[in-house]
Amino acid sequence: MPARPAPVPVHPHITDAVKAPDLIRLGPHTVLARFETLKVYAALGAVRALLERGTLTPGQTVVDSSSGIYALALAMACHRYGLRCHIVASTTVDTTLRLQLEILGATVEQMPPSDDLRLDQERRVRRVRDLLRERPGLYWMRQYHDAVHYAGYREFADLVAAALPVPELTVVGAVGTGASTAGLVLPLRQRGVAVRLVGLQPFGSVTFGSDRFQDPEAIIAGIGSAIPFGNVRHELYDTVHWTDFRHATAGAVGLLRDHAVFAGLSTGAAYLATTWEAARHPGQSFLLIGPDTGHRYTERAFARHREVPDPRALKPHQITDLADLAPPWSVMEWRRRRHGPGPGPHSPAAGPRPADRQEGAV
Repeated sequence: MPARPAPVPVHPHITDAVKAPDLIRLGPHTVLARFETLKVYAALGAVRALLERGTLTPGQTVVDSSSGIYALALAMACHRYGLRCHIVASTTVDTTLRLQLEILGATVEQMPPSDDLRLDQERRVRRVRDLLRERPGLYWMRQYHDAVHYAGYREFADLVAAALPVPELTVVGAVGTGASTAGLVLPLRQRGVAVRLVGLQPFGSVTFGSDRFQDPEAIIAGIGSAIPFGNVRHELYDTVHWTDFRHATAGAVGLLRDHAVFAGLSTGAAYLATTWEAARHPGQSFLLIGPDTGHRYTERAFARHREVPDPRALKPHQITDLADLAPPWSVMEWRRRRHGPGPGPHSPAAGPRPADRQEGAV
């Protein structure tokens, strides 16, 4: 008698279906966690926690700034829990995403076209502050600063621990707001897993000191920052890779070519970094975080697939100080240090810093 198939869950809401990743083996020791929308974990966890605390009440309007993935996740969480949603959107948000947001009931203000993603991000935060003055009943979700966004990723950590029961694991993921990597790695380390964390940054981001550079083609705003993010804990990261648009595209095209996985540019950067890291650390277990699909990068990245180099022929510039940072791809052993003003990272962290900052810290 054939074995009975495992029951397929029937989900009460779409967020339950899309929050869990597809786990795809890319090699003997390498697994990709590929999401449709990674930040559903962040948005659901934050909204639930704030409702449970009484900070939010059903029917209230929440507002935040987003380059795309968080906007959709927040709109879906608000749809589920009966909240209203207002998004101040990056210039990089495309028509497909904007229409989804509007049909979900969110109101959307989009920044005017800009080649300067730093200006785009600063404009968004200024606009959020203006809205808070104009409409006192709004609640600012503060995805960049409020550690409540870590909460939802504990469920992801449970999933990873069950699927990859290994004593040592290297996690490779975009830094972004800091919540996804910290929210995953902290619970895993608390379980006793020796986790090495590799962070990805675009050139031009202030988070790990590459803000003196500009990448004119950059459209992966969500993996870096033009302003300091309170949710980034520099002392959690062991290694940092900086990649430009062309190298991230090469990684994304290579991932599709090699494994038939269609994912975004931050996943492409993760694939590029992991390929290099795995060659240097044979036998180690790797988990790549792939936060979204490749659809919003189709025209500006994947359509140029014939132009990009073979990722297997690429290698980073290895540095020991941020003063030596240089495009198109650099890597540095960060060694869990803090980061502040000056040419390089500060001394090793003595302990965790406050996880939550006030809005004025932006």
